[in-house]
Amino acid sequence: MTPATDAPIKVDVWSDVQCPWCYIGKRRFEQALESFGGDVEIEYHSFELSPDTPVDYEGTPVQFLAERKGLPLPQVEQMIAQVTQIAAAVGLRYDYDSMHQTNTVKAHELLHLAKAHGRQAETKEALLRAYFVDGGHVGRLEELADLAAEVGLDRDEALAALESGRYTADVKADVAQAAAYGIQGVPFYVFDGRYGVSGAQEPGTFLQVLEHVRSEREAVA
Repeated sequence: MTPATDAPIKVDVWSDVQCPWCYIGKRRFEQALESFGGDVEIEYHSFELSPDTPVDYEGTPVQFLAERKGLPLPQVEQMIAQVTQIAAAVGLRYDYDSMHQTNTVKAHELLHLAKAHGRQAETKEALLRAYFVDGGHVGRLEELADLAAEVGLDRDEALAALESGRYTADVKADVAQAAAYGIQGVPFYVFDGRYGVSGAQEPGTFLQVLEHVRSEREAVA
């Protein structure tokens, strides 16, 4: 069934909180929303790029990527310099020297808690900023609880939820849905449950899809 023309366009976004292109894509999508002007509902879903990463990885993100991709350090450093430059173009100051490579499952659990309290958008932004800009550690429970408090969530509840794994099943469900959709990389956007867009596209591309969905709804109505 096609949603009513006055209903928000639902956009489901699969991403990871230590995915550099996910933060860039978020900014570009926000630019598209400013031009679109319509009502859009965004829901973030969990995707773990490196689920086997230890919480306290001892190396740097450069070393991690070199090991993970089997690439020489100079090539990885060049890749990071390029993505840092692209991030700067959308107003993001990536600080790779201060980043803590980690396991993100608990950060994703926090996003599910935040969704239950209607604060997912603020929490997603805070997690990305903490990891890429502020040198925060998004794998440690105490730091995640502090971040939860900063966005208006109850710190004690957040810490208890993270310690108990209350939302672990929700994270796994998101990952399973991504697999069912055939999503192999992030960010990945699904518009109205029908149109998939992969990658941190330019704002104009996102805007085109939003306008297409809106015009389709109006044609049906």
